[in-house]
Amino acid sequence: MSSAVTRPVSLSLSLSTWFCQSQAQNKMAGCRSWFFFFTVCAVGLLGANAEIKFTIPVGRFFTYELMRETFQNDFEPLSKLYAGRLYDDPMIFKCNRQNFPDLPEWLRFTQRHPFDNGFLYGTPMSPGKSIIEIFAVNKRSYETTRQILVIKVTAETMLPYQAEFFIKLREIEKVLPSVVQDEIKQDLQKLWDTEELEVVNITNALDRGGRVPLPLAGHFEGVYVKVGSKQYFSDCLLRVLAPEHEKQCTAGSRVKVPGGCNFCTIPSNCITWCKTELFDLTQQEPAPPPPTVGSGIMETGVEFDPLESPPSRDFFPDYLVTVIVPLVLAIILCVLLAYVMFCRREGVEKRNARTNQIQLYHHHTILGNTDELRDMAGSRGVPPPLSTLPMFNSRTGERAGPLQSDSPVPLIRAQHDPYVDTLPRK
Repeated sequence: MSSAVTRPVSLSLSLSTWFCQSQAQNKMAGCRSWFFFFTVCAVGLLGANAEIKFTIPVGRFFTYELMRETFQNDFEPLSKLYAGRLYDDPMIFKCNRQNFPDLPEWLRFTQRHPFDNGFLYGTPMSPGKSIIEIFAVNKRSYETTRQILVIKVTAETMLPYQAEFFIKLREIEKVLPSVVQDEIKQDLQKLWDTEELEVVNITNALDRGGRVPLPLAGHFEGVYVKVGSKQYFSDCLLRVLAPEHEKQCTAGSRVKVPGGCNFCTIPSNCITWCKTELFDLTQQEPAPPPPTVGSGIMETGVEFDPLESPPSRDFFPDYLVTVIVPLVLAIILCVLLAYVMFCRREGVEKRNARTNQIQLYHHHTILGNTDELRDMAGSRGVPPPLSTLPMFNSRTGERAGPLQSDSPVPLIRAQHDPYVDTLPRK
């Protein structure tokens, strides 16, 4: 894997040269200052478009760590030199393929916390070129900066012998740094009994259907580490395929490490033997060839035999079930509803005859007052309602002068009312 960083400054050189040639010989000092100014501006403006290039073969594990210190220098480039302030700002990274909303299928990104570095990792399975845009957002000042990552994948044969191991006491962010990968690789080299070992893939256990651990000390997500080599499996690895080993793993009992196969120098890098799998790519059956596509033209001398028409079908029973039955049910419901609404009503006269006169008088009074208020709402120039007058007859509307009384409350003159006799008396 190779990398190269390209920062274009040719524009600054050409601008400064043109400016220097247009000045006189006695202004050489000013030309130098303008040259420095153009250089700084060009580097500041064009440096954001720097490209970081990687070349990796197919089937090899790729990882790239997004260092917060690198992006911190882009946010505060002159603070260390002039201000003397060193910031440690929280940052979040957003990565996507150029002109696309997501990353390529084989590439993944992870960042646990804004104060942690981010990681791009994955294993390409086909050759090609991917341009990745990396945006860093400063959570203190909300400034953003961009970085371009160009990944070129070259064609190469896959490693014929591969093995996948499960490390229970690790998390994906703790395994992706190159130092930790080298530690795990050294233990697996001793287990495989070869130094020609390469990391093929590293996967988070949650991406393989694992359960989220409890937020307690000693609980980890776990990672799957797949390595490959051109050398055949060692005797320690072949013990995984033994029937006794499979019975112990199926029974759920604790599997003992095979004798002489414990090469775990760091306890957190120890593997789980029951989840170890071996892959021999040399014995896999080749994929079937794709079907041969013809020209679409029939050979001469061959008669065309079209398919026969399907037998006729009677759709009348389907029509009865689909249309007639719902229609009959709708008619029956309409008849029942009409009977309930019209044939079961008692009538207004019968209802009034059975209603108490006091209740009926109260009901008519409410209706009359309601009509009077509606008439008033339609026109503001009408006289005040009778119910607001100091003396009035509620039935005939006859007005009379007020009586002489010291009471501030107006009195109502008692007149003959046909409904007065129906009122209850004490």
